Amino acid sequence: MTHNPPVFEVLPRDLGAYRQGNAGVDYVHRFASGKPGPHVLINALTHGNEICGMVAATHLLDTGIRPLVGTLTISFANVAAYESFDPARPFESRQLVHNLNRVWSIDELEGVQDSPELRRARELRPVVAAADHILDIHSTSQDVEPFWVYPGYARNAAAALALGRPPVHLVMPRGLGSGTPLIQHGRHGQAEGQGVALVVECGQHFRQSAADVATQAALDFLAHFGLVERAVPPPAPLAQRRFELLETCMVRTADFRFVQPLVGFEVFAQGDLIATDGPQELRAPCDACTVFMPTREPIVGREAVYLTRPLD
Repeated sequence: MTHNPPVFEVLPRDLGAYRQGNAGVDYVHRFASGKPGPHVLINALTHGNEICGMVAATHLLDTGIRPLVGTLTISFANVAAYESFDPARPFESRQLVHNLNRVWSIDELEGVQDSPELRRARELRPVVAAADHILDIHSTSQDVEPFWVYPGYARNAAAALALGRPPVHLVMPRGLGSGTPLIQHGRHGQAEGQGVALVVECGQHFRQSAADVATQAALDFLAHFGLVERAVPPPAPLAQRRFELLETCMVRTADFRFVQPLVGFEVFAQGDLIATDGPQELRAPCDACTVFMPTREPIVGREAVYLTRPLD
């Protein structure tokens, strides 16, 4: 499948000045207000080429944002992958070995496997565990509208709906199905947990608009929990659209092919053929089946596409 080359409106910058944090872990910065309130984590660069998170995190640090109550932690996660960025191969710096957003289970974190991502996850584990509320900032390979992703707990839905923007939600009622993401680590992956944990997918990796969405989402998230004041009144509420994740489809063979070019949000009727994977057919499991995040380049063992249905 061929795709148009990406437009580079935002590129990586040197993060050396941010390496020395104050939380005992490189690239992690923590600010305590001294007043009672929640501990909020803003996490960037879980994937190395998702540059919008870097823009948002450096904005918070460069402008001297400090919490009015509670504690604010700002982290840059997979800096090693970020530093491998090559404009000639811009999608390869997503990860070095493992997907850092799939290794947050106890089995993975306490297992015997080793990689740059697993070592970094083990370093960041206490940082993630300490946070009451988490915003993990991501972006998409295709140029599609931004959306939330979160485990299907009422506390997450309530926060995302209250935040209001972006107005699209991808709800995971049974987890991701292809590993454990950061926002489902520990208590945040438990139905009886207390904290909110959201991913915001801000748009295409290298678009300025994605960086703008990321920065606004971070400020909105902090304002929602009282750590900062809103600089301007929130916009008029947008119509919310929510989708339930039905299946995370993996690439099984080198012969995986979509039946038509997909970028995301295409809709299929029940039984429609979406892709072939060697001898297997991938068909829509329901009417109004909406695809999210179809892969640009099928790689065996990685995710191919998310299949969803409208919730509302």
